[in-house]
Amino acid sequence: MQIILWIFIFFITFSIMEFMAWFTHKYVMHGFLWNLHSDHHHKDHKSWWERNDFFFIFYAAVSIGCLISWRYYDFWAGLPIGLGIFSYGLTYFLVHDIFIHQRFKLFRNANNWYAKGIRRAHKIHHKHRGRDKGECYGMLLPPLKYFKK
Repeated sequence: MQIILWIFIFFITFSIMEFMAWFTHKYVMHGFLWNLHSDHHHKDHKSWWERNDFFFIFYAAVSIGCLISWRYYDFWAGLPIGLGIFSYGLTYFLVHDIFIHQRFKLFRNANNWYAKGIRRAHKIHHKHRGRDKGECYGMLLPPLKYFKK
């Protein structure tokens, strides 16, 4: 029974992370921490590394903290929560950094309806180079209008 509960918590955590990504992106990255996120919208640097990558490090630390709390402090839900956050982070990295922004030259030829919708939504998001007037802050579940031709 415990394994079923762990799996349930894992999937709930993964799902909640899409909301957290949207919320963090809209109200933190385009809000009071715009100075860390702005270099992602303005490619005025020559480095592969962006200040925006600190957000990835933050969520990695939260995931590691959950795993440590499971291993050393007997917080049984720390394992599925930590793995759910990690899995979402890995998915985000694959979709956002590799597939959309091509930080590594992989997945270039994906052209199914879902891939096109995600690319379209992200392109619209980056159309707004400033912190205001943005749209489409999520990653894996953009509004349906981006999937229409």
